[in-house]
Amino acid sequence: MPPQAAGINSMSEDGPEIKAIKEVTTPTLVGICIGSAVFVFTLAAVTCFCYRRKAAQKLSSVFKKNVQEQPVVLRKPTALKTPSSGPGGFKKSPSPTGQKSISSHKSPSNSQDLDRRTTDTLKPQSAGNLECQQLVTKCHTENENVNPPSPVKEEKEGKDREKEDIKEKNSKLGELHFRLKYTPEKHSLLVTIVRCTDLPPKDLNRGTSDPYVKLLLLPDKQHKVKTRVLRKTLNPNYDEEFTFYGINPNQLQATTLHFVVLSFDRYSRDDIIGEVVYPFNDTDFEELEKQISLTKEISPRALKIRSQGRGELLVSLCYQPAANRLTAVVLKARNLPKMDVTGISDPYVKLYLLYKNQRVAKKKTHVKKRTVNPVFNESFVFDVPNDEGMESIGLEFLVLDWDRVTKNEVIGRLVLGPRVGGAAEQHWQEVRNSPRRQIAEWHRLRE
Repeated sequence: MPPQAAGINSMSEDGPEIKAIKEVTTPTLVGICIGSAVFVFTLAAVTCFCYRRKAAQKLSSVFKKNVQEQPVVLRKPTALKTPSSGPGGFKKSPSPTGQKSISSHKSPSNSQDLDRRTTDTLKPQSAGNLECQQLVTKCHTENENVNPPSPVKEEKEGKDREKEDIKEKNSKLGELHFRLKYTPEKHSLLVTIVRCTDLPPKDLNRGTSDPYVKLLLLPDKQHKVKTRVLRKTLNPNYDEEFTFYGINPNQLQATTLHFVVLSFDRYSRDDIIGEVVYPFNDTDFEELEKQISLTKEISPRALKIRSQGRGELLVSLCYQPAANRLTAVVLKARNLPKMDVTGISDPYVKLYLLYKNQRVAKKKTHVKKRTVNPVFNESFVFDVPNDEGMESIGLEFLVLDWDRVTKNEVIGRLVLGPRVGGAAEQHWQEVRNSPRRQIAEWHRLRE
């Protein structure tokens, strides 16, 4: 055997035995990972705890330092003043019996002082003091016996006063200033509408009005003029002249000037503020030929309608369910108010078909001149919506006074329908329950 080979064998025999490492199993690897994760989590928790504790100690030291730097100042206690302690305190109300009460806030220095004060308090009073005491006691008793005013009564009286103030304020409609001049040679009358003052506001949102003046010569009602509209004012200055020709002196004595002050409304009827009536029968014609200036208070227009009533209207209705038609006949009216000073009116009637409280059709009668008891005898036919019947429709009647110059004034209103109540609803139900039959009734006109 060669010597080298012999040496190798001898080392393998004498040295440590070298073996191959076995393969690492899966459970061993999982255990190592879990242990590493637990170690990292524990290390992070300890680090966080130490950091928070250090921050808390630092904040506590800063707070203690600030508290030590600001010394606490103790407020010196002060005595509380009693109601009877000098001018600074409150005064006690006098006793009803007139006796002086012993002060309890200040103790006497000794027993003799207390006995002396008690003796002075219990001394018999003089005659004058006794009379004062009796008078005070009597007044106190009378005040206790008088019943205090009821709050409901006070509230009612306050509302009544407010209503009276509002009524008095609304009754004052301002003044109209105008000038008059008559020329006998030309038979002409010159009327100058100067201005209006202290008019009431008709636009409550803005507190203003858009006033203008309408002038009419009665009793002929042939001369009608009006001023321009002045916007947003309660004291309009017009200074407009109107000349009326063909008026002889004898005719002038029977003539009456009728001024109507209105407020213009773009989207509905103009509001009537009031009127002024000036007859010429008591006028000095010598002064009238020179020129006279007059100022008259504006009187409310509605008082005439309230005093006379709005009158009544006779209407006849006939329902035809097969043709879905409703026939309305305006027969006549009676006792309408006298809208003009001469005691005449020019009434006519407007009819509206209401469908779900909406106006869907309109018709009107002819104007009847110079009468308060007009006879119309005019028939109108309205188409009723299919499958609706008379439950969803109604009729509205407006009686108006025709005017050539300005918008016509509403005299009264009447609504016939299923849910209007009173005689109007009864008339409507009779017409519905009696098809193809004319049923006529009188109805009072409303505002």
